[in-house]
Amino acid sequence: MADYLERLDAAPPEARWPMARQWLFEESLPFFAQLRAERPVLVTPEVTLAARYADCDLILRRYDSFGVDLYKPKQGGYWMAQADTAAHWREKSVMRAILDREDIPDIRDYIAAKAAALLAGGDGRLEVVAGLTRATPTALVRDWFGYEDAHASDLIDWSYWNQQDAFHNQPFDHAPNADEIVLRRELSDVALAAFLATVTAKRAIEVKLGSDRNDPVTRLLKLSYSGGIKFGVEQVISNVCGLLIGAVETTSHCTVNALEVLFSQPDILAKARAAAVDPQSFDGFVLEALRFKPAFPYFFRTCHAPTTLARGTPFATDIPVGATVLAVTHSAMFDDLMFADPDRFDATRSTEDEFTFGIGLHECLGRAIGRVMVPEIVRQCLLLPDVKPTAPAAFKGGVPDSYTLTWAA
Repeated sequence: MADYLERLDAAPPEARWPMARQWLFEESLPFFAQLRAERPVLVTPEVTLAARYADCDLILRRYDSFGVDLYKPKQGGYWMAQADTAAHWREKSVMRAILDREDIPDIRDYIAAKAAALLAGGDGRLEVVAGLTRATPTALVRDWFGYEDAHASDLIDWSYWNQQDAFHNQPFDHAPNADEIVLRRELSDVALAAFLATVTAKRAIEVKLGSDRNDPVTRLLKLSYSGGIKFGVEQVISNVCGLLIGAVETTSHCTVNALEVLFSQPDILAKARAAAVDPQSFDGFVLEALRFKPAFPYFFRTCHAPTTLARGTPFATDIPVGATVLAVTHSAMFDDLMFADPDRFDATRSTEDEFTFGIGLHECLGRAIGRVMVPEIVRQCLLLPDVKPTAPAAFKGGVPDSYTLTWAA
């Protein structure tokens, strides 16, 4: 095992987080193994990393002690950038109801048909980031979420720049184009808000004329006009924005990561392809692949109250108020105190304790949809004869930028 900690300790303090960040993405599992065993709370001048399950769970569940402050400059008054507020609980509850889980079987059928059609158009070769993993959730947003008047390229851009700024342009990321990312996100937000203001006005007329449309925009407007709860048109627009921003780029990232994991293990790939004829027996392969390579290896929080991590162990570490803490959930999902034989790929493993879609107050709103959408796109790929990648996925700005599959046409 490479002695990561010895190299970190020998480095100047200002170099330690950049070194750890590189290993976190490029040598993740061996680096995490040493952290969990020898320094489960790693303090650097910029961020503190928590590598064990118990500490990650504590950080993400204690929303009063560990806040989402770093999201606020990126997301403004959106409820996901809040914690225990009336707006957070009200708007999250509304959106969970609007995203009706009874629609999920139909959504899966839609995703299956759309992904299959996009792959069929490839005629044996397709760059899947543009042509499938972004295109499929974009189509869902257009056809199911009420965005049908938008251009697909605009939807992709609006989602991309918001995700870039929120998740890959924090102070500790040191992005070389940080100001450009902020500007592109701000321009995207203006364009998105203007588009949705037009859509909302159009839907409002339809609602008042008794339209039987049933997309989320219409559902939210009907709720808003009912006056039953505090949910004005501004909240309608904000939350419909959130549906787009959360759907496209995250789905693409998860899908590419899952494909890469499966293609890297021929024996697992063979079992997954055999299981692909039945979605119920197949989905576990994708969810387990995402344990091995999640889209988000950590979630960042700001410490609001003095807290001791690794309490009761020789590694107990006091976290001061104001510290930026990374709950390294990728590492936590390999903690043998929570996961039996964690290094083994087990498609039947329970996902109830996993962090793939987050956990606690800020768990992914679209968790139920994502748990079928990502596996279904992957399944459609593995149903192709002799499908394989031409090269590893190329990443840009922390997300997949290109990934080409070929198959026997």
